Amino acid sequence: MKKEDKIEAFVESLNTRLFSDHDPYYVGYFVCFNQQQYYEAHDVLEHLWLNSEGPSYQFFKGLIQLAGAFVHLRKQYLRPEDLIDGRRIYPACRLFKLARKNLEPYTPRFLDLELHSAIDLCSQSILRIEASNFRENPWNPKIPPSLALIAK
Repeated sequence: MKKEDKIEAFVESLNTRLFSDHDPYYVGYFVCFNQQQYYEAHDVLEHLWLNSEGPSYQFFKGLIQLAGAFVHLRKQYLRPEDLIDGRRIYPACRLFKLARKNLEPYTPRFLDLELHSAIDLCSQSILRIEASNFRENPWNPKIPPSLALIAK
């Protein structure tokens, strides 16, 4: 089974009916992100991003970068002594900065996402990482970040 087929089957298994005005891949991103499945969130939205044009292109890219930052932080949290995973805080911070840059033009709201919450999540994560001189991981599975679409 190709990666594209796996992602399609995965998205079909998610409960995305509450926001039927949106593409299931877009809604699937938020379902995965809020379940701490950051890699899957990245993959699901990447599928949509690669086929997008216009104003949503940079927006989707920013959300993918946001999920990617949490992929790095989660791996670092789980394996801080690992030679590779132990050094993921710096790339996470870089992705937070890129995500913030790509999401800011869409404020205050785009595709039913209140952007200030996503941008604040990036900014607060950057501040905490830089304040610790890239030594402390701000991600905690007991208090995970969440993103929510605003229902119309």
